[in-house]
Amino acid sequence: MPIPTLQGKSALVTGGARRIGRQIALSLAQAGADVTITCLNSSAEAAQTVQAIRDLGRRVQAVPCDVRSEASVRAAVAAAAAFHGQIDLLVNNAAVFESAPLDRITLEQWDAVFETNARGPFLVAREAVAHLRQVHGRIINIGSLGGLHAWADHAHYCASKAALHMLTQAMAKAFAPEVSVNCVAPGWIEQDEDAREEAARFAARTPIGRNGTAADVAEAVLFFAAGPAFITGQILAVDGGLGL
Repeated sequence: MPIPTLQGKSALVTGGARRIGRQIALSLAQAGADVTITCLNSSAEAAQTVQAIRDLGRRVQAVPCDVRSEASVRAAVAAAAAFHGQIDLLVNNAAVFESAPLDRITLEQWDAVFETNARGPFLVAREAVAHLRQVHGRIINIGSLGGLHAWADHAHYCASKAALHMLTQAMAKAFAPEVSVNCVAPGWIEQDEDAREEAARFAARTPIGRNGTAADVAEAVLFFAAGPAFITGQILAVDGGLGL
């Protein structure tokens, strides 16, 4: 299988300083893309990610962005376009995750999750689409298995990701034919701080026999970034079969 190439392309990755976002940014750079990452409260991690991408020989910058804020999003997209001269790829990765019993979720909790997970991707895509249309670019949203299957103690998170999945399909129609829009929906992805007992429980339920990694998600992003532009409006579960 040929290695995906993004030579000459530029990418904007929201929440790209750490965890899954960092791996996505690194993988895009390894494929040849120059990268802008955004961060909100992770400036130290952002500096480390920038250096790692710079070490790969790619042009990179980190810009502050609160995806809940229209003005902040507008400034970040403008900074990315000015730095690269164009935006070929947008990865809407910035998100929040929270657990809470459904009957105890406050209005503030509900709104906070939706502001980041659903409104954020809408705002960033709306601001970036003019740049993407100029180059027949692509948008990749990072959804969740929780947007495909209900989790009792994560109702606000699941609902926000389900909204993002539907938004992906609406964008695919609205931004066609110039821009293709797809969504990667990870299942259980192991992070450094994951509890071992919970991780082992999910791995035992997964047909592939292990939990996912950030690299698994990044590979799926690369597929949509460098694969056929004819593919649009798709929600790809990256879950090792956990959702079956």
